[in-house]
Amino acid sequence: MKKVIKNIDYPLLIVSAILFAIGLIMVFSSSNVIAYMAQAASPYNYFLKQAGFLVIGLALGIFIICRTTKFYGIASWFLLLLIGASLVLLLAIGQAKNQAVSWFDLGPINFQPSEFIKIVYIVWAASFYELNKKGLDSYSKVLFPVFVGLGIAFLIMLQPDLGTAIIFITIVGMIFLAVPTPKVLKGKIIFAAVGLLMVLAIFLLASGKSVIQKRQLERFDYTRPCDKLLTTGNQVCNGYIAINNGGLTGLGLGNSTQKYLYLPEPYTDFIFAVIVEELGAIVGIAILLMYMFVLYRILAIGRKAPTLRDGLMCYGIAVYIFMHIAVNLLGLFGLMPMTGVPLPFMSYGGSYTVCLMVSLVIVERVAVETKLSRKKKNS
Repeated sequence: MKKVIKNIDYPLLIVSAILFAIGLIMVFSSSNVIAYMAQAASPYNYFLKQAGFLVIGLALGIFIICRTTKFYGIASWFLLLLIGASLVLLLAIGQAKNQAVSWFDLGPINFQPSEFIKIVYIVWAASFYELNKKGLDSYSKVLFPVFVGLGIAFLIMLQPDLGTAIIFITIVGMIFLAVPTPKVLKGKIIFAAVGLLMVLAIFLLASGKSVIQKRQLERFDYTRPCDKLLTTGNQVCNGYIAINNGGLTGLGLGNSTQKYLYLPEPYTDFIFAVIVEELGAIVGIAILLMYMFVLYRILAIGRKAPTLRDGLMCYGIAVYIFMHIAVNLLGLFGLMPMTGVPLPFMSYGGSYTVCLMVSLVIVERVAVETKLSRKKKNS
C-alpha cells in the first residue's frame, strides 16, 4: 500500500477530490427543497445518500487500487457476463422509471446495470486487445469486442436509454480507433461501418421510423424554448432562467429560485444550472476547466502506460467522462434531447458515482504501475 500511495498521480487525485466536494455540497443545495416540499423527506436526504455513495466508492476504490491491472482484465470477463445477463433480466422483470426500464429497485437504492457495463466493457476490451495484440491484423480479433459492444448497446436501446446508448457506442468506437491495427484493415472497417450506417439511415427514412422517440424529438428546443414554457420547452427554459439569474457571481449558495420545483431534476440532470445560478458563471467556468484538467491527466497517464491494456483503459475512461459532460451539457442547453445522463462529479446518483470513482481509481492504478515499471527499468 505504501508503494501505491507514493506513486499515485496527485494532481488528478486533488482535482478529482475538489470536484467531488463541490458536487456533494451542490447536491445538498439543489435537493433540499424538492426533498422537503415534494417528497416530505428530510432536507438532508439526498446529501446523506450521496455521501454514502462516495464512502462506498472510496472503500471499493481502496480495494481495487491494491490489485494489478492484469487482475482487472481477468475479473472483467466474469463481470461482463454477469452484468450483460442483468441487462437481459432487466428487460424481462424491470419496472419503468422516467419512461425507461433501466434500474433494479433494491429497496433503499437502485442498481443501474448500464452504468456499470460501461466501465466493465472498457476494462474487458482493453484486456482482450492486450491478449491478442499479436493478432490485430485479423478481422475476427479486431472486431470481436466491437460486436460485443454493439450487442450491449442494443440491449440499452431497448430500455430505452438514448443517452447511455450514445455514450456506450462512442466508447466502443473510440477504443476501436485507439487500437494499433494496420491502417488498411482499419480503413476498410470504417468504410464498411459508414456504408452500413447510411443504408440503415435510408431504411429508417423510407419506413418513417426513428431511433429517437417523439418525446425526445420534441426536446430539441434550442430555438426560443421559452416560447414553449408550458409544453416541451419547460425544462430547457427553466435551465436558461437559472443560468441567467446567476450572472457572473451568482445569487449565493442556497439561493437558487429555480430549484423550487421549477426544474424537474435540479440535483441530477440540471445541477449545473443550479450551480451557475447560485455560484455564478465564474465558478461554472472553473468547473469546466477542472474537467479539462482531469481529462488531460487521464490522457497523459494513458500515453505513458507500459502496456496496450493500460493505455486503452485510460483512453476509454477519458471518453467515458467526456461523453457524460458533453451529453449532459448539450441537453441542458437544448442542443440535444435531455436524456437523463448525470454530470460527472456533480449529479446525484449511486451507480454513476461509484462507477466514476472506480474509473478514476483504475487510472490511478495505471499511473502507479507506470512509475513502478520505470523505476524497475532504471534500477
